[in-house]
Amino acid sequence: MPGSGDAPLSNCIAFEKYDGTNIHWVWEPMLGWYTFGTRRDRFDLDAKGIVEFDSAHPGLEDCTDIFLNTLAEPLSAVLSRLKFYDSEELIVFTEFLGDNSFAGKHKSSDVKRLVIIDLQTASGFLSPERFVNDLAELPIARAVYRGKLTGKFAEDVRMGRFGVAEGVVCKGEAQGKVWMVKIKTNAYMLRLKEAFADRWEEYWE
Repeated sequence: MPGSGDAPLSNCIAFEKYDGTNIHWVWEPMLGWYTFGTRRDRFDLDAKGIVEFDSAHPGLEDCTDIFLNTLAEPLSAVLSRLKFYDSEELIVFTEFLGDNSFAGKHKSSDVKRLVIIDLQTASGFLSPERFVNDLAELPIARAVYRGKLTGKFAEDVRMGRFGVAEGVVCKGEAQGKVWMVKIKTNAYMLRLKEAFADRWEEYWE
């Protein structure tokens, strides 16, 4: 995802950016939830696939229980109700995190949760307005700003004026496609520098 230097100066919704691990879940009307994984892999959402996922991703073992016990059923109900999805495979992107998660690392003692951050259809990502409106009853990313993406807004995010720990993801539409850019806080930059020294930019924008 581009950083703020590539941001178009146009209207957007800015969502809180959560400091966790991106996990996606794949749904099809006839099959239900049938695969899942991180950004770089995919596993069958069955007993064998979950064991394989847990082995490949230590520290993420709680995510499948959380999804199956709290999100799968209400998400299915919402997706089934939205008729234009009926013939499409959908990918729901979530962020997996606990209160002390940092830079993709999680504390085993934390209570974890999943926050829905995106929904992708065959034609692309759901627009930010539809994301907010269609999934309002579900645990989606918090919208912290609506309006034009400006240099002042970006600076306000960096200075911590929106009550977000890591930063925001700004989403808008241009020519029928959704664009996204991320802006992180100066406080998060300092945490990265303390934790990773010369490698801190690997975790930045």
